[in-house]
Amino acid sequence: MSEPKKLMEAADIARALKRVAHEIIERNRGLDNVVLVGIRTRGVPLSTRIAAHLESIENQKVPLGALDIALHRDDFHLRAAPPQKTAIPCDISGKIVVLVDDVLFTGRTIRAALDALNDFGRPSSVQLAVLVDRGHRELPIRADFVGKNAPTSHEEKVSVRLAEIDGEDEVLIV
Repeated sequence: MSEPKKLMEAADIARALKRVAHEIIERNRGLDNVVLVGIRTRGVPLSTRIAAHLESIENQKVPLGALDIALHRDDFHLRAAPPQKTAIPCDISGKIVVLVDDVLFTGRTIRAALDALNDFGRPSSVQLAVLVDRGHRELPIRADFVGKNAPTSHEEKVSVRLAEIDGEDEVLIV
């Protein structure tokens, strides 16, 4: 088994998230109707960090939520993880919802997130921000905002470690 390859360090992650924040502001011409929703687990701290960047750039807070997709996954019966709390801070109907996740791979997690989001209203649009896009889509889904593109093989795994959960910030290819 080969050594894990470090794809991103803490500084790289911070720069990528700041750039994503700028891109969100630019694409949406400000933040007036924007709601950030992190997909549990690692999308939540990433969305919190992006929200902090947005506030420092625009001097405006954005509503921030957390979405658990466990019950909407197509492999629900194969996973033992208990559902976690979903917290959507406002009515998302007519809003621009930016879903935030750590890694975009097959697209199935995002499909489940879109299904779960429908339980909370009908946004005017949904955009996707991911820290790492590793390719290999099985569904026609693409990210609007990407921290880093990292082409990988099917055998490789992208491991995102965040200080809030794992004690340190890094992205590894294992």
